[in-house]
Amino acid sequence: MSTIASRPETLLPGGRVGPVSRPSLEDCRRNSPEFADLLADAAREYKVPSRALSVRTLLHLPRLTRSDGTVSRRSVETELHRHAVRLREDQRSVGELIPRNRFDLSDLRFVRLRNSVADPIFGRLHYLRNARAGSVNFALVEPLSRRPVTLCSVSPLEWMRVARQLQTQFDVPLGSAWDVSRVYSFDVAPANAISYLLGKLRSAIRQELPSVQVLTTAVDPNLGFTGSSYRSANWQQWMSITARPYLYVDGLYASPRQLRNRFGGANLAQLSADNRAHRFEQSRFRLLDSVIFCSRVRGETEQVAAGEYRLLRR
Repeated sequence: MSTIASRPETLLPGGRVGPVSRPSLEDCRRNSPEFADLLADAAREYKVPSRALSVRTLLHLPRLTRSDGTVSRRSVETELHRHAVRLREDQRSVGELIPRNRFDLSDLRFVRLRNSVADPIFGRLHYLRNARAGSVNFALVEPLSRRPVTLCSVSPLEWMRVARQLQTQFDVPLGSAWDVSRVYSFDVAPANAISYLLGKLRSAIRQELPSVQVLTTAVDPNLGFTGSSYRSANWQQWMSITARPYLYVDGLYASPRQLRNRFGGANLAQLSADNRAHRFEQSRFRLLDSVIFCSRVRGETEQVAAGEYRLLRR
């Protein structure tokens, strides 16, 4: 349910003073007209893809969200422009890898993608801005230039709570699940490119990694993701997992893994005490739980009734 709060401090046409709306975080997630207009303006001004800009901004708005779930319009505008600048710089840094032309889905080629191509894209353009070490990458590429249009990376599932639940509830042996940890699709990608890629991925995994029985992924609704591409590829929601606060260093998101790699730990109190040159924060407002989608590599993926999803605690 969206919430609009207001306070009388903006100048309206005719010199009248009227209320300023404060969109809720949920309004922004749902791409409400107010957020959509601000997003379109920033994307147009900086010539960056609106979807990528939206996701980056939604990743950072929880840092600025009030206890009532609202965020000021000024904060939204500031974050949109800040991340538009960074996104534009990131695009320029990998400009030779960005596809320029639109092709029909049937014209794209499914390939295993080298890390030398995938890592810069995930490291610069994915909202997490890093590639998962040890991943295997697949992509739909342009027929001539071979630039990736839609790509993903997969690696052995490291999330032991999920792995144990798969073993207990779905008879999936430990070590036989792999995780789709990164997906990125450029604006020129045709409709249904991600679901098509996921279908090709399932076949490739079945042939190249016969010990893998299940593919998993975590969908974060806080970023506006709904899992529609996974549903279209016949993946099923099997469980969900409680949200944890987003973490930030100097105003920029950092995952616990990134904090450990960079600072040797992820405890914000300890990091703040040991690294006074940096500002460590976490999101202020409770986030939505992540949804775990799964696909069996062989055979049909069974459905779980909506009321029977297991909620895993972190």
